[in-house]
Amino acid sequence: MDNPILAALVPVILLLAFGVVAVIASRAGRLSPIVGYLVLGLALRAAGASMVVNSSTIGLLAQLGVVFLLFDIGLHFSLTHVRRQARDIFGFGPVQILFGTVLLGILAFATGLAPLPALFLGAVLALSSTAVVAPLIAERHQQSCPVGLTATAILVFQDVAAIFLLIVAGALGGGSILPVAMFALVKAAAAFAVAVVLARLVVKPLFRLVAHTGQEEVFTAMALLVALAAAWATGQIGLSLTLGAFLGGMAVAETPYRAVIQSEIKPFRGLLLGFFFISVGLSLDVGPLLRLWPAVIGVSAALVAAKVLTNAAASLVFRWSVPGSLQLGFLLAQGSEFAFVVLSLPAVRALLGPVRVSIVVAAVALSLALTPNIAQIGRQVAGQLRRRKARINDPELELKELAAPVLIIGMGRIGRTLADGLKEFDIRYIAVERDQRRLSEAIADGYTAVFGDMADPRLWNSIASHGRKINAWTGVSHETAQEIIPFSRSLYPGLTRFAAVIGESEVERFDLLGVRAVVDRSFPPGLDFTAAILNALDVEGDAINNWMRHQQERALVGAARGSAAA
Repeated sequence: MDNPILAALVPVILLLAFGVVAVIASRAGRLSPIVGYLVLGLALRAAGASMVVNSSTIGLLAQLGVVFLLFDIGLHFSLTHVRRQARDIFGFGPVQILFGTVLLGILAFATGLAPLPALFLGAVLALSSTAVVAPLIAERHQQSCPVGLTATAILVFQDVAAIFLLIVAGALGGGSILPVAMFALVKAAAAFAVAVVLARLVVKPLFRLVAHTGQEEVFTAMALLVALAAAWATGQIGLSLTLGAFLGGMAVAETPYRAVIQSEIKPFRGLLLGFFFISVGLSLDVGPLLRLWPAVIGVSAALVAAKVLTNAAASLVFRWSVPGSLQLGFLLAQGSEFAFVVLSLPAVRALLGPVRVSIVVAAVALSLALTPNIAQIGRQVAGQLRRRKARINDPELELKELAAPVLIIGMGRIGRTLADGLKEFDIRYIAVERDQRRLSEAIADGYTAVFGDMADPRLWNSIASHGRKINAWTGVSHETAQEIIPFSRSLYPGLTRFAAVIGESEVERFDLLGVRAVVDRSFPPGLDFTAAILNALDVEGDAINNWMRHQQERALVGAARGSAAA
């Protein structure tokens, strides 16, 4: 093929086509798409598809997939999230990693590895899969249960620990590991400090400027720019691209634009990460795997058993019950997608040996494929143990609010009044505003608000609609509601929707869409709307009336002072 552009496109087109088939087949078999991608890579390697195996384009796309994965993880690592679950992140997480590293390191040492490589491999295998466990928790509606909350917190810490392992892995080829790794950690700490400063002085003002344009494609370009520029910057100082991507995500996480950036970056992350997992499958030597399949099954079984044991032991240290410890242990019993990232590095493959790496990667892939079944076993065992003990009011089964129960859409006068009412009764909320001026003013006045347009369905998942009770639309037209509400109801059937309207004629039209319309005639604006929502949240009627009266008195005094000054 004479045209180099056409030659580079052929393997990409082939992988996209085969990738779609792999995902459909994986879902049909109730497996993670990761497994489908790995099997596809193995199949292409076995078929001798040299056009794909030797493509530099695929290697570049695979690298970018890992970059965007770490950028997305950084977007979730805001200081607010860390403070809320600090005990689990910085207590439970390190203990779980320590227990897993020691036991898995001992098992690796027993297979003939030297002590340091064995501990390094143990640490890599102690990580669990965010990409597999997080969707499983959501699918089973465990986001607000202690098991789901603690598992998520542990995964957050593991994601950060994976960054450390990538730094150590990058230092393996530079002579003595300890001094090189320590120097890399010093540079990483400096990069973290720079990222915090840039987040405040550069990133936030830059996104504020972009928001004024009102152009969605500019946000997409900015998301790509921050992820790639941060990765390039850390690469320039001798650190991994993935560390820079993570720090870039952290910089954005501290701004009101996190949700919209997350929605913009998600398609790139998913697509490019698929190329990475395919490239992992392509890198495996099929011959030894076919000969050593008993070893793959044995390593996978040992991995799962060791992680169930160490995860449960860590849970017992933090005074979880035996049923809860076992359920959490089984849920996090798989290997991690980061194992593929670390074990694909040339220095790591040279340290551990290509055959051992192939066996471990295949074993991790098998553990990922079996995760839904393994987690279900843990759930059933925990249920049987709880029934035997007949525990009443078990704190490990109590639901906890993960997301603020009320989402306010629009921070005009009605939205601000609603926010004031919710704050008065200690009800958490978050507001979404698409107008940059109103957003800046609301944040400056102390309201909790982020940038975004809820008419865009891509934003719904990143704004955590699944964890909320009420969506309060303060200025939506019937035409817009007619376009988006039916789709929203199909995705989030348990969500109650309120809309502030200007006349009785609107009420019936919104009711047909399943939206509770409230005609707001109050002074100041928003009192009637707020009262309806507070009633739905079971706030006492007399307390609502007293608050409304107080708000009216304050507004009248303010109006009188304004007239006198004029």
